[in-house]
Amino acid sequence: MILCCGESLIDMLPRTASTGEPAFAPVAGGAVFNTAIALGRLGAPAGYFGGLSTDLFGAVLETALTASRVDFTLSVRSQRPTTLAFVTLTDGHAQYAFYDENTAGRSLTEADLPHLGDETEALFFGGISLVSEPAADTYAALCAQAGERLVMMDPNIRPSFITDPERYRARLAQMLARADVVKISDEDMAWLGTTPAELIAGGAALVLETRGAAGVLAVSAGGELAVAAGKATVVDTVGAGDTFNAGFLAGLWRDGVLSRASLRAAPLEALQPAIALGAKAAAVTVSRAGANPPWDTELAEDGQ
Repeated sequence: MILCCGESLIDMLPRTASTGEPAFAPVAGGAVFNTAIALGRLGAPAGYFGGLSTDLFGAVLETALTASRVDFTLSVRSQRPTTLAFVTLTDGHAQYAFYDENTAGRSLTEADLPHLGDETEALFFGGISLVSEPAADTYAALCAQAGERLVMMDPNIRPSFITDPERYRARLAQMLARADVVKISDEDMAWLGTTPAELIAGGAALVLETRGAAGVLAVSAGGELAVAAGKATVVDTVGAGDTFNAGFLAGLWRDGVLSRASLRAAPLEALQPAIALGAKAAAVTVSRAGANPPWDTELAEDGQ
């Protein structure tokens, strides 16, 4: 199982009611949640670990996980509320107002950490769940307990959400030093003040630098490999990076490289199919509205 560890929330998206009044529509989301959903849809053994509320929005999240074949039995349930993110659009640009105090997701502590059995082959971390305490420290502790499991990380940094940059930087540094695979954007690297070469020197076996329509640059100690982006007519980019993460992990699983040892031993050329699967899956997601990752049957129909 590939266990995705991090936030799930409800995006409250702006709509217009039939009466003409402004309204909001609740949609299941969150970067790590989206990655778990995409993994399950792609047919990989997907798991999700996070804090899930027993409220009505928690039920929405659980229904979405079940529908996409994601195992969430390790998640912690509580009566605390679900995190809500109200979205407003100004000239097409989204702004978020988060309601995250004392929520089920944010309140996770180390006492809530699951026992990781042999069925858990890999762990994925990222998103805003690495910002808000105490959950952020809880995920960092789980990362430190990964043992010889493969760890992938996508910082997906949102500067406007960070209240304590020093603590956040320290937490990311600790987790990045343990990560085998780091997926990162130019913006993330600029904020961190790092480069793929520095991340490799710090311990990562593979850095996947996403470049939007320009594709992905894969960097390892052995060299670099450029992989083209999938062709798509872009509707929006919501969930594109999350889907890429899932496609890459699903590709590793499909190709028998889903272990720390095998990944580190593999030449870049052997990882190209997994990277390409991530790019193809992401291309489907950007071709339709919202974070709506493809199913394995859709890719199969396209000969992917």
